[in-house]
Amino acid sequence: MSVLIPGETCWRREPADRCAFLIDNEAYFTALYEAFQKARRSILILGWSFDPRTRMFPDGYDGPDDPDEVGHVLLRLARERPDLDIRILIWKSSLPIAATQEFFPHKARKWFEGSRVRFRLDDQVPFGASHHQKVVVVDDRLAFCGGGDISVDRWDTPGHLDIDLRRIMPDQEYHDPRHEVMMMVDGAAARALGDHFRERWQVGCDGEVMTPPEDAGGDPWPDHVPAHLTQLDVGVARTRPAWRGQPEADELLRLALAAIAGAKETIYLENQYFTSPVITEALARRLHEPDGPEVVLISTGFSPSWFDKLAMDNARGAMVWRLRVADVFHRFRALYPRTPAGSTIIVHSKTSFFDDRLARVGSANLNNRSFGFDSEIELAVEAHSDEHRIILGAMRDRLVGHFLGYTGDAVAKARAEHGGSLVRAIDALNREGRLREIDPARQTPLSEFVAAYHLGDPASPADSMRPWRRRQRLFEEARTLHARPPTTT
Repeated sequence: MSVLIPGETCWRREPADRCAFLIDNEAYFTALYEAFQKARRSILILGWSFDPRTRMFPDGYDGPDDPDEVGHVLLRLARERPDLDIRILIWKSSLPIAATQEFFPHKARKWFEGSRVRFRLDDQVPFGASHHQKVVVVDDRLAFCGGGDISVDRWDTPGHLDIDLRRIMPDQEYHDPRHEVMMMVDGAAARALGDHFRERWQVGCDGEVMTPPEDAGGDPWPDHVPAHLTQLDVGVARTRPAWRGQPEADELLRLALAAIAGAKETIYLENQYFTSPVITEALARRLHEPDGPEVVLISTGFSPSWFDKLAMDNARGAMVWRLRVADVFHRFRALYPRTPAGSTIIVHSKTSFFDDRLARVGSANLNNRSFGFDSEIELAVEAHSDEHRIILGAMRDRLVGHFLGYTGDAVAKARAEHGGSLVRAIDALNREGRLREIDPARQTPLSEFVAAYHLGDPASPADSMRPWRRRQRLFEEARTLHARPPTTT
């Protein structure tokens, strides 16, 4: 039974020869750099944010014009390879958001003026929405997709050290530990993401049509990265709001609900935001079942910005309380990670595992915006062999273990000792308290109002103009969607 159905739970399902999971941006940036060096025809970059000053190999010193800054890397490639088509398409962020990023990516245009690198800002979204997709495609032969932007405050290692001088930014300040996950695929799955970029470029760049690059051979897959999975199908799912004649794409929401409905043992979620009543009710329904799956949510302790604290953290508190009330069989954990010294680790990944059968990595948060207002994209892979199931289970255990300071094997051993339970394995290994329970803060009248009506978190362009109807409409949608049978084929 496959949950990846083109036109329903995914846009396209395409074969790939190889797939790899890149845990944290040390791995991602290193793989990205090597793929750039191997590019022969094209480098295509989609992002929510982009800063050309991003160091790909930070060394604890950030001086002017470091050669490993991604902007200099791309400019050098453009000079050395006249046949290489390099295009960057980034959301044209609103001024308040741009101000928090030293007005990047807006300033990035000057970096590439007079060069062969084509940099564009894309404002073709509804008012208040964003292009939140993060994709890189090389030669239509290799693609990266996940939660990570190419920006100056993103680099970290799986160690998430309390003090790491390599997490330095251009202003000589150091950013907090940060967790990201990207998926890397090749073959027809990579070409599908190339097609997606070309569609976005045409809409965002005044109808300019791009043609796929001529096949120049070669293999841009980084030599140092082993494939975790081989010979598999990859689903590509999107969110695209219905706006200005563009049809709605809601494959991400449909896939999320089908995956939750189909899970038998474990639902593991890593996500920055968790505010969707639709997803919450789907999980609550499974927690009510006597033989339903465990649900483990890993998120950030609190949002870094005051606006997100108000708009997202308070709404998340209401969702967590709802699931704790539904958790009559004690199968739910909502946790946030800390370093050994107690520093908060920002969980920015948007990654989920359903049993050892389905893995999803993309840009979508578990909030209303990501399912109908912002543009989002993700990759999903299913295990159709015992070997693939072992690998997906090991990858999930590795993610859990790296928060706890253990290997994935240690997590697998603890699960085996506790009857396969991931929840009880976490409880047993969490002796140092590196994973803490998310404790919904006591709400003020203002925060309660914001949470009740999901202000700042609309579900669609029409909904963004009618926040007073949002609460009732969201829960009506949740009840309607959950009345449908699971989607499989």
